[in-house]
Amino acid sequence: MGGIGLDTLKRLGWGGALLAGLLALGACGGVDSPVVATRAPAPEAPAAPPPGEPATLGTGSVKVALILPLSGPGAAVGASLRNAAELALQESQSPDLKLLVKDDRGTPDGAREAAASAIAEGAELVIGPLFSATVQSAATTARPAGKPVIAFSTDVSVAARGVYLLSFLPQTEVDRIIDATTEGGRRSFVALIPETTYGNAVEAQFREAVARRGGRVVAIERYPAGNPAAAIGRLAPLMTGPAPQADALFLPDTPDGLAAAGAALTRAGFNPARVRPVGTAVWNDPRVFALPAFQGGWFAAADPVGFAGFGQRYRARFGTDPVRVATLSYDAVSLAAALNRQYGSQRFADTTLTNPSGFAGIDGTFRFRPEGTSDRTLAVFEIRGGGTTIVSPAPRALGPSGT
Repeated sequence: MGGIGLDTLKRLGWGGALLAGLLALGACGGVDSPVVATRAPAPEAPAAPPPGEPATLGTGSVKVALILPLSGPGAAVGASLRNAAELALQESQSPDLKLLVKDDRGTPDGAREAAASAIAEGAELVIGPLFSATVQSAATTARPAGKPVIAFSTDVSVAARGVYLLSFLPQTEVDRIIDATTEGGRRSFVALIPETTYGNAVEAQFREAVARRGGRVVAIERYPAGNPAAAIGRLAPLMTGPAPQADALFLPDTPDGLAAAGAALTRAGFNPARVRPVGTAVWNDPRVFALPAFQGGWFAAADPVGFAGFGQRYRARFGTDPVRVATLSYDAVSLAAALNRQYGSQRFADTTLTNPSGFAGIDGTFRFRPEGTSDRTLAVFEIRGGGTTIVSPAPRALGPSGT
């Protein structure tokens, strides 16, 4: 199974609400950027599970549920996540884990049934599911039983104490890019934000991050997805002319949206050398790197080195490429094995999982916050001549929580 194309995702109903991680997108000299769905696709009749797939992985004494969409429209992604979990078990030192592999069919009912079945079989921890609706459903079963959940959704509304999101959250990317931009001396921002679920998620974080860094939001314009021209016309006087009132433009949109925005910005006389465009990991696409309006632009994303090494080992084991979010499953299983070795009966306690120092993962250091969201170390990339270069490496350690 190879990477999933954008056209395929659109046919599955995941279109423009993509956020951060289901798609492995090659970048010319740059990074693989996640683009992640926050909602499950429309339910379909369940497909038969892949033939010969074992219901368990590992033979250890500590049972952990692995709940994934192994049938239905999310099955290709689920299969890659399952393979990554198997690889993590093989590469862990004496993991003493048994993964109870459950198919949620990409539906809330399936997730509820899977969680109940795994807990009845003795699971102490739930890894997965992938989509916000299935995470919420599994959590309503797992948490009353005192079993924590490490899930892969990017929808922070499903996070809670005991329901931890190990995913590429757009809020973390916003914080990182605003921090880097202000550290670079640019403190006056205008923003063009699409009227999408993703736009709604990042706008509040953008306002908070700029205020926390002592910056200034000069103006924000929202626009219908794919139609930014009018909003750009309203902002243009603040970004052009002899004395622009802003020195940075925050524009968190998908590659398709950025193509339309880039053309409109160029027509409006926008100069990225004067007002730096900045964004999130959804920028990480060769189509964006070729746009004149975004040359010199910055975006935050995971350092690609870890995924490159993981991808090589995955291909050697399974003969196919992993989807971009496969590292999440690998990291979750590796974490479960490490905590089991180090913490005994407290291995999956909330206080153990929310260690403020965090944990090392394929894509850098991460930690869970008590309220269920997560922090990650991210790099900052600059777009140059059709590719990218790192202008601010990912820190090795996370700063104090809440900053």
